[in-house]
Amino acid sequence: MTPKIWWKEGVAYQIYPASFKDGNGDGLGDIPGIISKVDYLKDLGVDIVWVSPMFESPQIDMGYDISNYEAVHAPYGTVEDMQELINACHARGMRLILDLVVNHTSDQHAWFRESRSSKTNPKRDWYIWRAPRYDPLTGARIPPTNWRSYFSGPAWEWDEASGEYFLHLFAKEQPDLNWESAACRQAIYDSAMRFWLDKGVDGFRVDTVNMYSKGPVAAITDAPVVNAGVFEQPAWDLYANGPRMHEFLREMNDEVLRKYDTMTVGELPHTPDPAKVLQYVGAAQKQLSMVFQFDIVNVGQGASYRYEYADWRLSELKGIVAKWQQFIQGTDGWTTAFCENHDQGRSVTRFASDRPEYRALSAKMLALFMCSLTGTLFIYQGQEIGMVNIPSDWPIEEYKDIEGLGYYREIAKQTNNDPQALAQVVKNLSILGRDNARTPMQWDGTLHAGFTEAEAVPWMRVNDSYTDINVAKQLTEPDSVLKFWKDMIRFRKAHSDLLIYGAFDTFDLQTEETFVFVKSHGEEKAVVALNFSDSKQEVELPGSGEFLLQISNYVHSENEAKVAAGGSRVTLQPWEGQLYIHHVTDT
Repeated sequence: MTPKIWWKEGVAYQIYPASFKDGNGDGLGDIPGIISKVDYLKDLGVDIVWVSPMFESPQIDMGYDISNYEAVHAPYGTVEDMQELINACHARGMRLILDLVVNHTSDQHAWFRESRSSKTNPKRDWYIWRAPRYDPLTGARIPPTNWRSYFSGPAWEWDEASGEYFLHLFAKEQPDLNWESAACRQAIYDSAMRFWLDKGVDGFRVDTVNMYSKGPVAAITDAPVVNAGVFEQPAWDLYANGPRMHEFLREMNDEVLRKYDTMTVGELPHTPDPAKVLQYVGAAQKQLSMVFQFDIVNVGQGASYRYEYADWRLSELKGIVAKWQQFIQGTDGWTTAFCENHDQGRSVTRFASDRPEYRALSAKMLALFMCSLTGTLFIYQGQEIGMVNIPSDWPIEEYKDIEGLGYYREIAKQTNNDPQALAQVVKNLSILGRDNARTPMQWDGTLHAGFTEAEAVPWMRVNDSYTDINVAKQLTEPDSVLKFWKDMIRFRKAHSDLLIYGAFDTFDLQTEETFVFVKSHGEEKAVVALNFSDSKQEVELPGSGEFLLQISNYVHSENEAKVAAGGSRVTLQPWEGQLYIHHVTDT
């Protein structure tokens, strides 16, 4: 029997501070804005509020470049505002978690300023420094390795003053911390963790959690060449899941987390082997409560460049879901259920249909899908109203994200600004780009979607869909996406043994239009049937006995008290989801 813990049964809701709600009319979301919507989150059914980075930052990477862990980005508010938010959540029976971004800091952090000040500074080894190499033919200075940054270009930046390069897996303004330094680790525990835990924070979403251990600096080597004609190469295999990774996480738990009632959810890329994931999330390992496995949201992404969109098949998605639902069965591990976050395109556009006649149905079908999966459920802001991607005709000038813009510039350089190639980049970004999730939250149909005041200029353009897709409108509609999400969350909690903790089994993995799976817990079973197409489909209900239809995203009288026998075939309307429950009584 899996132990029941608050963070397993809780529904988590991710907030992107810049885009959630502007409380002071300056066009940028802020902490007071979040506080003003705490009751909305409670009414939705949220138990855990996850606030993405709101720390002091130059905002090169939207707050993932932190210059002071113990301060709040001034346009967002103050530490006192955060304390008020923590208290407001706790007063309503909700928990609050923050992002823990400790693979790197901003280059404006006091630690890095000291580190780069001289080779003899006590904090020099708090970051990863290395001497240059020289081209044997030309004598030109070149980086220590050929690693490529996630944001394009080399992962090493030359520091003229001290005559060495520093490593940055992300932007050059985000130097990587050196976890090999015990003093650095202790400072991280004090500044980034204990400071906030002592204020009542209930845990962390842990950014890039498997990248801290790169090994000794001298052991960092070149990556294999997979992209011909360019110097920089992807080096995931060399810096993810390094030799001391589990040691570092156990130390973090032993010295900090176990002394508080916390949850942790790690961002764990480049780890496709379930056995290796279990090394992070097994309860006996004492490392992480759970992780995000990104195979689902990576569907359709390119192998070398993530924004090279590729068509995908439903059978691929089904296999991924089955893999990560089943990998914890019979173990002491835990998993997550999600299909959106701040780094991904909107799920309705990517996995279903955002055509006007199908958008709401698609969003509801995906809600039924997500709420039926085992693990801790994570919802991203706007997902509960079915927000969609940026329109494909938005020009590149509307995009803000450093990663997407870096890719655009890289392709521009490689193709000598070829218009056709760049048009394809923009098209790909309108599907996969991180900006799709970062447009302001659509609260109502007034100017700027109620995100900020009418006379303000939002930091990012509001999605053109806001007059049709917004919270205020859906609060008045009895069959809205928002109402369906509320109903599904309540149903999930009412059937927690079955839906949150239940074992997962799937059928007909090779079919490309429908997805049928069974959840079971003891003698109780549920069958979920999903139509991922815009035409009617027939599916067979697996098992024996009688199934009672509990939920459909369609409103039609023939579904009322509908009973179907196991082995019978039922018809699904376009983008329909159906959930049946029955109790097995025969032996």
